[in-house]
Amino acid sequence: MSTSDSGVSQTIDGYQRGLGARQIQMMAIGGAIGTGLFLGAGTAIAKAGPSLILCYAVAGIVIFFIMRALGELLMYRPVAGSFATYAREFIGPWAGFVTGWTYWAVWVTTGMAELTAAGKFVNYWWPEIPQWVTAFVALLILLGVNLISVKIFGEAEFYFAGIKILAIIGMIVIGLGVLTFGFGSPAADTASFANLWNHGGFAPNGIGQTLLAMQIVMFAYVGVELIGVTAGESKNPEKVLPKAINTIPLRIVIFYIASLVVILSVVSWVDFEEGTSPFVAAFAKIGIPAAAGIVNFVVLTSALSSCNAGGFYSTSRMLRTLATQHEAPKVFSKLSSQAVPSRALFLSGGVMGIGVIVNALAPEEAFTYITSVATVGILWVWGVIVFSHLRYRRAVAAGKVKASKFRMPGSPVTNWIVLAFLAFVFVLLTFDAATRVAIYVALGFGIILAIGWFTIGRRGETLNAQDAGRQPVEHGR
Repeated sequence: MSTSDSGVSQTIDGYQRGLGARQIQMMAIGGAIGTGLFLGAGTAIAKAGPSLILCYAVAGIVIFFIMRALGELLMYRPVAGSFATYAREFIGPWAGFVTGWTYWAVWVTTGMAELTAAGKFVNYWWPEIPQWVTAFVALLILLGVNLISVKIFGEAEFYFAGIKILAIIGMIVIGLGVLTFGFGSPAADTASFANLWNHGGFAPNGIGQTLLAMQIVMFAYVGVELIGVTAGESKNPEKVLPKAINTIPLRIVIFYIASLVVILSVVSWVDFEEGTSPFVAAFAKIGIPAAAGIVNFVVLTSALSSCNAGGFYSTSRMLRTLATQHEAPKVFSKLSSQAVPSRALFLSGGVMGIGVIVNALAPEEAFTYITSVATVGILWVWGVIVFSHLRYRRAVAAGKVKASKFRMPGSPVTNWIVLAFLAFVFVLLTFDAATRVAIYVALGFGIILAIGWFTIGRRGETLNAQDAGRQPVEHGR
């Protein structure tokens, strides 16, 4: 680690440690709150009913163990592009190649969806503005924020996440007020905790429909792993990252379990429709003026936050990691004078810009297709994190690497339980026609990655062996 002339700490990767504790904490909270909750939960409620709460709880436990495994690896060696780096070290070079490109594809694809959503949300207020224009403006603004410096990015994400958090806490408090004291519009008179079981039971559509909702649930948690990407630019990661990870259960209980319990008590699950926001329905029933406009603003910031943190920040860091490993064009390894991977940012932004062009032609099913594809990709990434951790523990036992002070509880049993759960969710995707498309896309992408490994990746492995011990960082070119 070194210190620049401005006094900003730098890592061996050349990044600046410009993300403070409050920014990392807020990113950790905001990363677990996205359009999967604000939009996707409506479809999931219509499918699973109140049993969706159990889905979020079970998936939340799994996510916690995944993040504890990642946390142990981060404390062993905090680096940018962590997933690919650990996969490369503990599984093999091919795993680093596949994981890096998969994670890049997950967030570039999701970024397209978020930009499209942003365009639609802005059109709620100004329908006369073409949707592609607002999506394009959002793309340029977020690209500019990320190009300036990592500190500016962190500040933007801090406030984006803050808006989402305040909206959910506000809804929970107001909803509890309605349930406890009975205030609100006359339509809120039917609000009761009994709505959780009075309309066909806790799982009204059967266990099968509950399980099929798991894809939407898992997509809702995409982004929680983003704090692993921030490790290379975090101030005092040994202190900040474990704290952020250990608060995940509390965040899941508040922002997912509690919010769904309140929503499904204020509004019976039978009143929800696919494609509608449960937050809009809840606020409307309570009788808050301009509820739709308020929630529309919150969902807009949620889409921008997701595109900011995942679409730009994580993809650019992962692409640079691939470039430094000779698994992507070397030009993307360059850092700007602000110590940000500007060329990688331009590529990720350019690819996401394709979504702006395709936006007008995309069918209504596009969101489901995109989220399903993203879910398949993130299942791979999460699985690689857990399996890399297994291999890391074996290396520690053999005395090959140092032990981390931040340990995953119950390992290796919990590792195998998590891997089995992720495999189960993957199988569930095959039972629905809309999500089954993601399996076909994943197979096609897998073939592309296999070709890429044998034509590019293996060559990069040879170059890495030649460059071992000397990887200079280049700035400003």
